[in-house]
Amino acid sequence: MTREQVAARTRTKEWERVARAVLDTGPTGVKRADQGLEIEHRRRRAALLGLLAHPGSVATGLCALVLHGVQGAPAQLTPEVAMPTGAPRARRPPVRLRRSPVDRWVDVGGFRCVDRALVEAVPQVGRRHAAALMDSALHRRLIDAERLDTTSRAAAGRRGMARTREWWPLADGRSESPAETWARLSCVEGGFPPDILQLQVAGPGEQVFARVDLAWRLPDGTALLVEIDGQEVHSAPRALYRDRARQNRLATSRTVVRRFTGTDAWHGRVGPEVATVLRGSGWRPHPLPPDAILHLA
Repeated sequence: MTREQVAARTRTKEWERVARAVLDTGPTGVKRADQGLEIEHRRRRAALLGLLAHPGSVATGLCALVLHGVQGAPAQLTPEVAMPTGAPRARRPPVRLRRSPVDRWVDVGGFRCVDRALVEAVPQVGRRHAAALMDSALHRRLIDAERLDTTSRAAAGRRGMARTREWWPLADGRSESPAETWARLSCVEGGFPPDILQLQVAGPGEQVFARVDLAWRLPDGTALLVEIDGQEVHSAPRALYRDRARQNRLATSRTVVRRFTGTDAWHGRVGPEVATVLRGSGWRPHPLPPDAILHLA
């Protein structure tokens, strides 16, 4: 295309110039908001923008985690990259260009990403986002618990790490989504940590038909089962019917079932309601083994 053709499309807002030498040829401005662009798409767009604006660069921090597929980052990201040599370069807004050299990186789908992304990202966010990022990295097996511990200790002197010292032990790779992480944190904060995450539930014939996000064993032999619904998973009609049938099977004389949304989890509404049930039952912590199965037959 000629420069004139490109200029014409940017003037009419058909295309958007997001950085020097980088054009977004998708919907822009108000159109994007009206179309309800998915948050994850916006995160990935930000992560890629830095790499396009600075050819040869390496994605760092939150942007590197997004490219790895790690969940839990804030909805709005600042594109950030570093150059392998750390050599000075002119900034290209809105991209943040780190000045420290990068001597190690990994290839993720053809894009360079630092391998120390967690220790860069965690100090940039709050406690809930940080815990979700760590849980997701563990769940996706991008890092194991031992390496997570050694990595956080080795980076203890980095800028911003001091305030995160108590966050790292909260990580648990059994949480399968940020909403589950936030729900678990609200319960832990209230003094009612789950006895088990991802509890398997079996019906007649010993067949497992469900895994429950968070569960507690009550003194009378019943169980409190908490489910965290993700809109993207449960909003389709077929999923709604399947969830209703599953919910009906979980609700028995031996169970107390509570369901919450991701919004409930983010705003800390899970912990107080769980606390009400557990206080009334006389519950005491009783951690269950990861392979425990609740038999409802």
